Amino acid sequence: MPIPRLATPDSTFAFFREGYGFIGKHCRELRADAFRTRLVLRPVTCLMGEDAARLFYDGVHFDRRGAMPPTTLRLLQDKGSVQQLEGDRHHLRKALFLDLLTGAEVERIVALFEERWRAEVPVWRRQGRIALHAAMMRLLCDVVCGWAGVPVPGKALQRRTQEMAAMIGAAGSIGPSVLRALMLRRRAERWARAAVQASRQRGGDNTPVDRIAQFRDADGRLLDPDSAAVELLNLVRPTVAVARFITFAACALHTYPETAFWLDEDAGTCLPFFVDEVRRFYPFFPVIGGRVRQDFVWQEHAFNHGDWVLLGLHATNHDPRLWDDPERFRPDRFAGRETTGNALAPQGAGDHAVDHRCPGEWFTRALIGKAVMLLGRLDYRVPKQDLTIPQNRFPTLPRSGFVLEVV
Repeated sequence: MPIPRLATPDSTFAFFREGYGFIGKHCRELRADAFRTRLVLRPVTCLMGEDAARLFYDGVHFDRRGAMPPTTLRLLQDKGSVQQLEGDRHHLRKALFLDLLTGAEVERIVALFEERWRAEVPVWRRQGRIALHAAMMRLLCDVVCGWAGVPVPGKALQRRTQEMAAMIGAAGSIGPSVLRALMLRRRAERWARAAVQASRQRGGDNTPVDRIAQFRDADGRLLDPDSAAVELLNLVRPTVAVARFITFAACALHTYPETAFWLDEDAGTCLPFFVDEVRRFYPFFPVIGGRVRQDFVWQEHAFNHGDWVLLGLHATNHDPRLWDDPERFRPDRFAGRETTGNALAPQGAGDHAVDHRCPGEWFTRALIGKAVMLLGRLDYRVPKQDLTIPQNRFPTLPRSGFVLEVV
């Protein structure tokens, strides 16, 4: 049975016009979990839904090679990084990241985050107004670099924040912003490479940068300096990206005040539901790409070796078959619900231990939760501003960056 095909010869302009809603809209119109089209004249199959996510992340049918635009790959992961590896090399490298980003390390980075937040509050009061997203990027960059064992005082913090912000913000863009981001990426790599080399010279083994510097790949060799630098950035950059989720959490508290009241009743129990609803409801990255490893048939649809496939992450998070009334912000939907790793997929789907699911989800959820609690204790007002969220900007944000008046 052939996969439905869109009538238009190429959907590039439609994709950038419709944005996050592109895959979900056309799947609903076709009453299918998949459709074929072209993006930038390249044939692609678009998928959505829990079953599609399970297939995409099963570790058998797809790999990541050539599945992302070169500039996106360069800015977000780079060649040879953990998310680009397969098989034993991936599992070994992934185990390092899981060890660094779970357990006591979650508690440690959250404690550092709270400490830095409290230190910044008097500064915010003196400033009067802050753009929350910018403030959170700077704070998180300071926190994660300190946690990783590569503190960045003064102007160095400004440079690192600028670099991480450019990599994240331009990852789904075209034009001059990408060229600037690539230039800043190279600068960040020089810093990370120097940090790894300094760790090797002093022989440390306790901090995350030391762990990366001393890590041995499947062939028993230390990572080359460039690869180690890339993996250090793969700790720092995604943590800074949590600033977007924190900004969306603040938007939710402001836009849906009834959920804030509900949260106050039992924060210990309900906070995780609020955090997961922020991650489900608000847009982050719209898709993840893969390539078919070998011919197979799924739901009577034929997939051929080398086919390019995009899984709709936002479309799956808003799939009405999985989420009742998905366009409403409702944290209570998570109460009593066992959500699979293939239904809630803001940072990708799958299983952390065996495939390419993002190992940083524990950091993400914990940092958002702590930020929500700290926002609840912060005395602030939300002035009139443009809080619309463009649906054709990847990744997106409220247009204003969410301005607060801290009092």
